[in-house]
Amino acid sequence: MTSKKDSFDSNFSFSHLPVIEKRVFRMGIAGNYGIDSSDIEWAADQGANYWVWGASFKKVTAGIKETIRKDRENNVVSFLGWGFFGWQVRQSIEKALSKLNTDYLDVFKLGWLGRTSSYSRGVIDSLLKLKQEGKIKAIGTSIHDRKRAGQLALDSELDLLMIRYNAKHTGAEEDIFPHLKQRNPCVVSYTALAWQQLINPVKGIEMPPWPGSKESAQMPPLTPELCYRFVLSNPNVHLALTGPKNREQLKMNFRAVQQGALAQEELDWIRQYGQLIRSKKKFDYIK
Repeated sequence: MTSKKDSFDSNFSFSHLPVIEKRVFRMGIAGNYGIDSSDIEWAADQGANYWVWGASFKKVTAGIKETIRKDRENNVVSFLGWGFFGWQVRQSIEKALSKLNTDYLDVFKLGWLGRTSSYSRGVIDSLLKLKQEGKIKAIGTSIHDRKRAGQLALDSELDLLMIRYNAKHTGAEEDIFPHLKQRNPCVVSYTALAWQQLINPVKGIEMPPWPGSKESAQMPPLTPELCYRFVLSNPNVHLALTGPKNREQLKMNFRAVQQGALAQEELDWIRQYGQLIRSKKKFDYIK
């Protein structure tokens, strides 16, 4: 079994995914917020190689298809699907294989477990069979219920967990991360910006100067780069997802990975701000 310590390259920008057994750029791309196929191909040229795809992600389908056609083994295709029954899961996976013109998916994620997907025995058995057939390499899920995610990390057939984690929502540090050591599943985080709440200026919040700075903190104190670096500085997170609206946002988010890990005092500062945002019952944004 690959240890968590060994799963990361010395380079902050890359990690090794257990079970899938591929080296990935630590910013995965979700193509359901505005970018198109030309942006996918541009991102691939910059080194991105983890692609989240769903049946409704039509604007990026051609780009992902072309990218994996050129180099299938160095790209990870993560299919975000759903299913309450085993036959639904099989049907959706086989349709995805045909749509993307590939022999296998690196991971099938049961979307929003407990809401639009069920972790039933029939679904599990179908996924294990598809894995045995080589049509998927890994079984994953996206999940909001942290307590359940922690239990699934300890004991389940799941190879990958897609979870919410950011400076406002740090509960995974207590509910999920302590349970990872036993089986070492992949951890993919999303919502690094907490739906923009961490990067929009909010009235009524005061912060000390940024570590090493003599100037007062400016509002908003968190940039998108800092949000992503906070997430990726946690050694339990293999990669963070980004859902940019355009090429410019994509470029900006890539810079976060290039800037490397944050110092402990910077992490503490960001965590403090995140908890202040969490304490807000209503957001009064500065315009």
